[in-house]
Amino acid sequence: MSSAFLGFSMVILFMVLVMSRRMTAVPALVFVPLLFSFLAGTGAETGAMMMDGVTKVATTAVMLIFAILYFGIMIDAGLFQPLVNRIIAWVGNDPARATVGHATLASAVGLDGDGTTTALVGVSSMLPVYRRLGIDVMIFAVIGSLSFIIMNMSPWGGPAARVAASLHVDPSSLFIPMLPVAATGLTSVFLLAWWMGRRERARLGAAATSPDAPAGTLDADRIAEIFQADPAALRPGLIWFNLALTLTLMALVIIRFAPLPILFMGGLSAALVVNYPKLADQRTRLTAHAGNALSVGVMVLAAGAFTGVMSGTGMIDAMAKAILDILPPAIGPYLGVITALLSIPMNFFLSSDAFYFGVVPVLAETASHYGISAEEIGRASLLGQPMHSLSPLVAAVYLKCALLGIELGDLQRYAWKYCLALCFVLIAAALLFGVVPLAR
Repeated sequence: MSSAFLGFSMVILFMVLVMSRRMTAVPALVFVPLLFSFLAGTGAETGAMMMDGVTKVATTAVMLIFAILYFGIMIDAGLFQPLVNRIIAWVGNDPARATVGHATLASAVGLDGDGTTTALVGVSSMLPVYRRLGIDVMIFAVIGSLSFIIMNMSPWGGPAARVAASLHVDPSSLFIPMLPVAATGLTSVFLLAWWMGRRERARLGAAATSPDAPAGTLDADRIAEIFQADPAALRPGLIWFNLALTLTLMALVIIRFAPLPILFMGGLSAALVVNYPKLADQRTRLTAHAGNALSVGVMVLAAGAFTGVMSGTGMIDAMAKAILDILPPAIGPYLGVITALLSIPMNFFLSSDAFYFGVVPVLAETASHYGISAEEIGRASLLGQPMHSLSPLVAAVYLKCALLGIELGDLQRYAWKYCLALCFVLIAAALLFGVVPLAR
């Protein structure tokens, strides 16, 4: 059997196992390449190929583990909690302020890369405001999802982490050039929130247009409940230290002061020592977030094993050559923008694991023959993420619908045009800023 045939079969089997939920991503990423390595006649070299792939993604896994732990500690310490009260107090009874405030909260909390936490915090704090004012909950779903999607493009977010692992690229080289694109997308989301809020203000009439009407604030216990935080772990007296530490850390990430794993190691260490000087408290905080950190780190390492076999057996080269043989030469230089456009349906119809671990490496290898870098293909593959927020293959979508009491079909019919529009805004910004080439 040819290497190309085995490669495509390997990717298809992996996608079927993951999307049919017969296996989770981690065992599929390990067992499938083991099987196909033996079919390719390279069984004796399988271990070495897997370890080579694991070595290449190890720094990404380390960065993710420490980033998840860092933001978990910040949530425990209460860094984001004052923001909830300030937003609720600012909103008053104005729908336009409510939608913009919701976008602000989702963007800030979404910085940790955990969609579930972002959704629960938004539902607990802002959904009562929406219902009190009579704002359409569909708007809540759109604003919350799109705000989080933009923030989740960070190196420690799920999609970017998968791209970095599957393409064996530095997460910072993938993300830093994307900053102006993300800023454009976030600005678009805030403009959309303001427009939707003004439209709701007009629909609801004068009864809901007094921005300074008292709306009340939440007590500390209620805010801790919103964040599902342990009240004993809160450190309200260290808010300004934690804010300064986080802003400094983000600035160092942007200027690439040091490798990302080292920056988050230092940030986590400082956060633990200052907020929880007692050894027992440090252990408790680390244990509380160990599950999330470990699951992501294990997935990235397993992805390294998967792509290590694809590269070591020559499958990915053969797959790229097979595509080149049927691809019209005139199309090849446009694979960057083609990948960006393909990412829109791919992010809707495929799971993240299937798309980023199965499809993107093949696109990247094919594009490399036209001088398009793996980082450029990786960035292009992220631009269709807004459509992923409506995918029926995403468990978080069903959680969101259950929390809001809406049907998935109704949400898709209402939100698809806004998600698609944001995809095109991101693609246009990526082309304008040169982070994805129009042609090579």
